[in-house]
Amino acid sequence: MSVNVTDFRERYGPVAVVTGASSGIGRAFARQLAQWGFDLVLVARRVERLRALADEMGTAHGTQSTILDLDLADPGAVQAILDATASLDVGLVISNAGFGFKGEHTQADGQLLIDILTVNSHMPMMLSHGFIPRLKARGKGGIIMISSVEGLMGAPYSAVYGASKAFVNSLGEALWAEMSPEGIDILTICPGATDTEAPAKQGIDPATMVAVMQPEEVALFSFENITNGPVLVSSDYYREMFEQMTAMPRRDALTAMAGAIKSAITQQG
Repeated sequence: MSVNVTDFRERYGPVAVVTGASSGIGRAFARQLAQWGFDLVLVARRVERLRALADEMGTAHGTQSTILDLDLADPGAVQAILDATASLDVGLVISNAGFGFKGEHTQADGQLLIDILTVNSHMPMMLSHGFIPRLKARGKGGIIMISSVEGLMGAPYSAVYGASKAFVNSLGEALWAEMSPEGIDILTICPGATDTEAPAKQGIDPATMVAVMQPEEVALFSFENITNGPVLVSSDYYREMFEQMTAMPRRDALTAMAGAIKSAITQQG
């Protein structure tokens, strides 16, 4: 499958918003869109990385980037994004920013858990709430939300992260059904193991992961399938794995997942 760049830019351009654009899948989204001639609104805390990315894309493709230095754990960050983009013709919103915690639920700091919910759940909820009226007014556009395969069922030793992504999956399904008749595409992507900074930050040794995708592969898969929502798993390996697990008795599946994640955390420790 490939993307017809002219049609894609006509439907979703000229400006795209990408949260969590300083690394990983978010950066891959931004680079691909810049290559296709999109101007970008780049959102993250690591502003120096955003500036470097904006300079790189401007030099290579002549695109313009608006940089928003925001902590998305701040509930007011979404309104700041909406205010900063009020005069821009945004046709594509990519809610990519997110993070998690691996370990026993009670080992996590309470504020950290609140921040996970704010970034992973509150932000896509309010971004979609704010941008959908604008997309409807222009009569076309789309929203891509990055979730996780851990949102497909309870994720032991990743309880709040998995729950936050289950919220995103449910939200994405509902918005897809609401917006499809309006000509607005809503797609939720559940990546499996991906070569980003996130696993190591959560205590997982990247060397122990299997069927690892590159961020660029996840981004291109998302663009190729933006009209094929509501929820897709980007990895064939993890799609098959979770189809098998969700077909199992839930107690057995949860026990198996608990053992696998606990073992991965223990190996890293």
